[in-house]
Amino acid sequence: MSSLSTSALPTSAAYTADLVVFGGTGDLSMRKLLPALYHSDRDGRLSPETRIIALSRGGLDDEDFRGKVDAEVRDQVPAGDPAGWRRFVNRLHHVTVDVGVQNADDTAGPGGSGWDALAALLAGHEDRDRVFYLASPPRTFGTFCREVAAAGLVTPRSRVVLEKPLGHDLASAQHINDEVGAIFDEQQIFRIDHYLGKETVQNLLVLRFANAFLEPIWNSLWIDHVQITAAETVGTPGRRGYYDHAGALRDMVQNHLLQLLCLTAMEPPARNDREAIRDEKVKVLQSLRPITGGEVDRFTVRGQYVEGDGMPGYLDEPGSTPPTEESCRVETFTAIRAEIRNWRWAGVPFYLRTGKRMPRRVSEIVVQFKDVPHSIFPGGMPNRLVLRLQPEDGIELHIMAKEPGAGEVTLKPVPLSLSFGKTFTARVPEAYERLLTDVLAGNPTLFMRRDEVEAAWRWIDPILAAWETSTELPEPYPAGTAGPEGARELLGRSGRSWHEEES
Repeated sequence: MSSLSTSALPTSAAYTADLVVFGGTGDLSMRKLLPALYHSDRDGRLSPETRIIALSRGGLDDEDFRGKVDAEVRDQVPAGDPAGWRRFVNRLHHVTVDVGVQNADDTAGPGGSGWDALAALLAGHEDRDRVFYLASPPRTFGTFCREVAAAGLVTPRSRVVLEKPLGHDLASAQHINDEVGAIFDEQQIFRIDHYLGKETVQNLLVLRFANAFLEPIWNSLWIDHVQITAAETVGTPGRRGYYDHAGALRDMVQNHLLQLLCLTAMEPPARNDREAIRDEKVKVLQSLRPITGGEVDRFTVRGQYVEGDGMPGYLDEPGSTPPTEESCRVETFTAIRAEIRNWRWAGVPFYLRTGKRMPRRVSEIVVQFKDVPHSIFPGGMPNRLVLRLQPEDGIELHIMAKEPGAGEVTLKPVPLSLSFGKTFTARVPEAYERLLTDVLAGNPTLFMRRDEVEAAWRWIDPILAAWETSTELPEPYPAGTAGPEGARELLGRSGRSWHEEES
């Protein structure tokens, strides 16, 4: 398949598959996967024979599960299509499975451990695509793959989708890849990062490689620096047990932000196919200058939000367990100055930033161009390209224009704006909808390859190691603010500032 994404497929392109979701009653399934699959069904991308089979330890039968979905998911999809909703719900099945108790007498509900019941449901359909979606903690990936193989359910037309985070460091990621790779071939493994399904991310590639005006200036001669930000206004109420072991670096930088960096910095691929694009992304990761030892304090900042603006601090979030020493050391904010050691980007810093309890929710890539070599007008500012992923997808090119009026020329920065929601009448698919369509189509372009995941961890690990041995705690910042002072100093040392500080 040569298409970058299948999201623009005509409605006549319908896929026939059995989609088996492990963790099928969980939060991810209810909030993201099932609404995305409903939209695919509504748009005609699921054939009448396609089935969605949820696996969990819930002890539900088909009708119980359908009732649960009707109660929890229906409000998340557009009203006014009762026939379509009923058609979608009738695709749903549930099998009770308890991973790790295969062939045990202490069964976990109807059908024993569940594998026999699942095998019976799938029997006779070995000639169709079979997708195993693991919406579960990564520690279960290897066990699930071994057991589904032992049950004889892996066919040559099977695929497996792995949710992030894929491990907590390089060694654990390699272990998971080894376990899954022992059952599935690499071309059958789809490591998902939902950021890659966002409309603006794909438009970044189109903007770069389908327009002639940017490529000649997309390099260190014309670009001063790049900022990549993923800021959230929410904190971690009830989720500190997870976040204590993750932190912002593992949760956001290792996957989402490094993926955006790769797409921004990659070389033009020789062709638009599944491996050429991923090859170029890996080259970027391999070109990242390592940050090790004493350089970690110079090129990275970590922070943790404290009480502010009427919101509790990280250690005081409601619904969380009492704080531990690990809680006090975990970062809810991080900023990093990264450098790419290759011909195109030498000397151009890439600033990565993510945090909880920030003043606004935004994900964006800001490409800051250099100033004009010689300005004949006072008050000018460098041009800037802003690609916004959320809350609204869009692209802005900030240029200098003359303010109307007689007398002296007065310059003002103005944006040339493209809002996808206002420009295009078609519904913009959610990220998971697009990526699930690509899984069903067997197109891995927007998914991470094994060497890509491991290259990202190889760069992240030395930063984690330095933080873990440091006696310094994360720098506090009040909830509702733009992060610790150290983040401003990270740019300020070279006379730069974050995008919103100049807006």
